[in-house]
Amino acid sequence: MTMKTIYNKFDKTKISSLPKVVFQGKIEIVSSENEAKRAVRYLLKQPVLGLDTETRPCFQRGHSNKVSLLQVCTPDICFLFRLNHIDMPACILRLLTDKKVLKIGLSWKDDLTMLRRRKDFQPGDFVELQEFVRRFGVEDMSLQKLYANVFQQKISKSQRMTNWDADELSEAQKKYAATDAWACIRLYAELCRMKQEGYHLIVLPEEKNELKENEETAVSKER
Repeated sequence: MTMKTIYNKFDKTKISSLPKVVFQGKIEIVSSENEAKRAVRYLLKQPVLGLDTETRPCFQRGHSNKVSLLQVCTPDICFLFRLNHIDMPACILRLLTDKKVLKIGLSWKDDLTMLRRRKDFQPGDFVELQEFVRRFGVEDMSLQKLYANVFQQKISKSQRMTNWDADELSEAQKKYAATDAWACIRLYAELCRMKQEGYHLIVLPEEKNELKENEETAVSKER
């Protein structure tokens, strides 16, 4: 039986030493309603989508900004809907209320709350990764830690607090936004694959990681 080790809590201090991963597919900016209609028509024909949002940070206590960006990704193309330019037209609401296409998000309830502040709607069906990973005994809730745990790669969070309402998004912002949505698809697909192919998942508390690694090294040398 194939073995793969994941941890119930990944050691955050190890993330900085991991190789960085960035979405390598096509990124399309959606800044008009016509562009949004075309993007939604394409997306609703896909089998699975990853979703995320970005909001310009607010440093004034008791205040918050409206969600700026909705990113919707397939395995090879990501659409960045600039909600600060087009708000929530009917086509985007059709996407978010759809119950046929599999959609994956992380902390998606929080994202939905922000989206519904722009325009209220009844959300369709979504897979919440934070709930899904609990089936594997994983307690990590952040996308960065989950991705590091499963793939041993680092998702950079350096763009998180940047201005998502800027007239034009930087290349770094585009890559960051697309990577977060794409990573949701990859995590879901990999966990499903391991389960279906009979992987034996050894889930270890992070405080026991070093001890386990030493034990495995000793056994390997004995062989």
